[in-house]
Amino acid sequence: MSSTASTATMSPEPGRSLSIGSVLSRLKTEFPDVSISKIRYLETEGLVTPHRTPSGYRQFTTEDVERLRYVLAAQRDHYLPLKVIKDQLDAIDRGLEPATPAARLPRSLVMADGPSPVDFAASAEVRVTRGELLAETGLSMTSLAELEQFGLVKAGPGGYFDADSVLIAGTAAELLAVGLEARHLRSFRTAADREATLITQLVSAQAHQKDPDAKERAGAEAARLAGTVLRMHSHLVKAGLRRDLGR
Repeated sequence: MSSTASTATMSPEPGRSLSIGSVLSRLKTEFPDVSISKIRYLETEGLVTPHRTPSGYRQFTTEDVERLRYVLAAQRDHYLPLKVIKDQLDAIDRGLEPATPAARLPRSLVMADGPSPVDFAASAEVRVTRGELLAETGLSMTSLAELEQFGLVKAGPGGYFDADSVLIAGTAAELLAVGLEARHLRSFRTAADREATLITQLVSAQAHQKDPDAKERAGAEAARLAGTVLRMHSHLVKAGLRRDLGR
């Protein structure tokens, strides 16, 4: 989790559990006013959720400590109420960038002029609500419903949209704005699925090799092939435009 607070010099090793007293000692230098009562209060308010042993003792993780640092820094440096901080933490948990009064999408998901043929790394893990998606893309509720109807975007578990849906919806909004309809975009989905299936078939044998790096190599090869497919698509569209417009 990113934090507005600077990382303290003493942090527990990943996977190591800490008692509430140990957590206090790590936070005390940076936040002199923090106390065990304060940490317990933040737990009560749902800002941090340490694991409990069968005997009831709290066990904090590295992530819990960083979460507490975020809360304490937000209170000290920005005078934010706990409700706002809790909303920000919820945004971070869903892969968004916190902002007041509303969460923002990560910079990597801001719409650019066009996709890069070589940018096929796994999308950022975000969970975007329907309202956030509408606000980010400018789509109307009706347009979004039509995009869902024609299979261009789909909400996942809990009704959240992922990073791919955000980018697809944003691009679709640009095309809808110039007069296309959602039904016209269905052919894009069909063509993309056909191309993705073709690439998957080409790297399938490599992906199923038994060595531990097989999937990673297959993913890299699939990204390279996808870039080539997009380049071919771009050349064909440009040639078609020159033919049709006499340029």
